[in-house]
Amino acid sequence: MRLVIIGATGNIGTAVLRRLRDSDAVTEVVGVARRQPESRAEPYRGVDWRAVDVSQSGVAPELASILEGADAVVHLAWLLQPNHRERELWATNVDGLRRVLAGAAAARVPHVVVVSSVGAYSRGPKHTRVDESWPTGGIHTSHYSRHKAVDERLLDEFEGEHRDVVVTRVRPGLVFQRGAASEIAGLFAGSLLPVRWLGRVRIPILTVPSQVISQAVHADDLADAIVRIVEQRAGGAFNVAGEPVLDPQALGQVVGARRVVPVRLVVVRALMWITWKLRLQASDPGWLDIAANVPVMSTERARSVLGWSPRHRSTDAMREVLDGLADGAGVEASPPLAPRA
Repeated sequence: MRLVIIGATGNIGTAVLRRLRDSDAVTEVVGVARRQPESRAEPYRGVDWRAVDVSQSGVAPELASILEGADAVVHLAWLLQPNHRERELWATNVDGLRRVLAGAAAARVPHVVVVSSVGAYSRGPKHTRVDESWPTGGIHTSHYSRHKAVDERLLDEFEGEHRDVVVTRVRPGLVFQRGAASEIAGLFAGSLLPVRWLGRVRIPILTVPSQVISQAVHADDLADAIVRIVEQRAGGAFNVAGEPVLDPQALGQVVGARRVVPVRLVVVRALMWITWKLRLQASDPGWLDIAANVPVMSTERARSVLGWSPRHRSTDAMREVLDGLADGAGVEASPPLAPRA
């Protein structure tokens, strides 16, 4: 099987390449990235690397050439920063997917796998679980969620026009691994906010809004689900998340807090907005809106159809990142995951 991975050097792509070492079905891997990695280092060794920026207009023919003869394409390319300039994000996150789909159609790729997100879902319940049929209208105050929802509509349109192509949407929660600690710090905290203390200090009291209930998955567990999808040519949508659900009490356990104190959501949101507007930190308040509003997902379909189950607890995956922050952990061979100075 010949597999093309778009965005193969990031958090998820690196984990997929690690997982593919154990796959007998995938015999050829083509990695597409804007910035190529050190190809002599694991897990990037043995991959046929191509430098393509999907945000650039006119790259669809080049993508079609790369995708020629592929049995499947996995699309992972996504941009989170600079989130003060949404037009730049749109060029990669939405127009980029449109170009990949055009290239896949031209090359007649039989299986298209796109990693979406829990952030694509419309507002939903926190204390019961929803399956993949829940509406994907997004949370409109979040650029990330809006872009994911638009991508879901692009996939709807593509499916309608190419009924001979198997289309798969993977909707994970937050994706954590130690090697992504530096990238996560840069994307969500920025360069001004000190973060290493988060991995070294146990917070005695954690203040967090009670509505903030999220799900997370270790990157290796998500990669396992993606490779199973490719090997089985499984279509449709799949929710992918670890256990337990990250409610305030679980977050308190991760950071070692002796007490969790609820705080009003509106207060935290206002603080995020002010500090983001002043560019003191990199997380816009849309991320808080996602955490407070998206539903809790059921992963039953991934377990029953793919035979998948997570090997890592979500709390352990989050702890990995916090420990990685303490020493600036990253993946030196990958430009997006390079350790933070």
